[in-house]
Amino acid sequence: MSENENEQQIQVGKRLREARQAKGYTLDDLQQLTKIQKRYLIAIEDEKFDELPGDFYVRAFIKQYADTVGLDGNELLKEFNEQLPKAKTEEYSDHISQAVETRANRRKTVSQGVSKVRQYMPTIIIACVIVIVLAAIWVTAIVRGHQDASTKIDNSSVSVSGESRKKSSSSAKKHSTKSTKKNTAIKLTEASRNNNSVTYNAASLKKDTSLQIKTSGRAWNSVTVDGTSALSRTMDAKSTANVAIKRTANTVVITVGNAPATTLKIGNKKINFTNNGRYNNTRTVTIHFGNSSSSSTSTSSSSSRVTNNGQSATQRTTTNQTTQRTTTTPTRPNNNTTSVNQSRTQGQTQTNQTQSR
Repeated sequence: MSENENEQQIQVGKRLREARQAKGYTLDDLQQLTKIQKRYLIAIEDEKFDELPGDFYVRAFIKQYADTVGLDGNELLKEFNEQLPKAKTEEYSDHISQAVETRANRRKTVSQGVSKVRQYMPTIIIACVIVIVLAAIWVTAIVRGHQDASTKIDNSSVSVSGESRKKSSSSAKKHSTKSTKKNTAIKLTEASRNNNSVTYNAASLKKDTSLQIKTSGRAWNSVTVDGTSALSRTMDAKSTANVAIKRTANTVVITVGNAPATTLKIGNKKINFTNNGRYNNTRTVTIHFGNSSSSSTSTSSSSSRVTNNGQSATQRTTTNQTTQRTTTTPTRPNNNTTSVNQSRTQGQTQTNQTQSR
């Protein structure tokens, strides 16, 4: 080999090294770009082509090296064609060059894809942030919905409990009202009865009440409270009379003219004075409030009054009958009476004559 050929060989490696240094690439950078091992790159720069895998790789690596550092690989191969190892055929070299170009294009495509990704990265980040914000808003709305539902359930339970309390309080009030009505209701106990009268005993009145008289037919009725007349009139059919009874009352006497057609109520309690129609001739209904002894005394006095009234009525009847008999009987002369009178007259005359003598 001549000295000119040696200079040309040295010039190939020198030119490639200078171009690399002009680009600012190190051997490591060039290895990353060309994917050629560093030891092969050093062998190319030192022009130790026998250290490369083969003659074909010498031309291929030199062309790829030159293209990477900004030189024209094809022109460089033509220029140093005589000094470089021969490849098998020109067609094979072209195929290798195309393969190298395809590899470089792929590298460019990848780098372009990376650059595009970097270009659209802010947009992608903004989109991700928007999606995260929307997801957070959606989750917050769901949580609030559950909280509102639980609050409504609590309010409904409170309202239900409040309504149940109101119902229980109202039922308690109704129960207390009913019990109060039951406690304040007048309880009559039958003390005595005959065909014409009936007597009841009851506890002392706790408050003022009223006596109601209703008639389904024409009837005369009267009411006496502690000896004072409170009602005395003839009531037409389907009429009502109310008599106020004070809580201090002791005795109430009701005289009924038509028992079957009369209904009595005291303090909204019906008085069954006919015993369901068994004593339709009942005329006098007496109610005693308070002590039972005074009630029995007043009962006996009233019965004695009734008895005296009956006796006086009988005496009046007998007297009237005697008077009628005396009036209707004719007067007849009595012979015995005449003779007695004559004897008395004669004896008186004789006495007078004796005294005159």
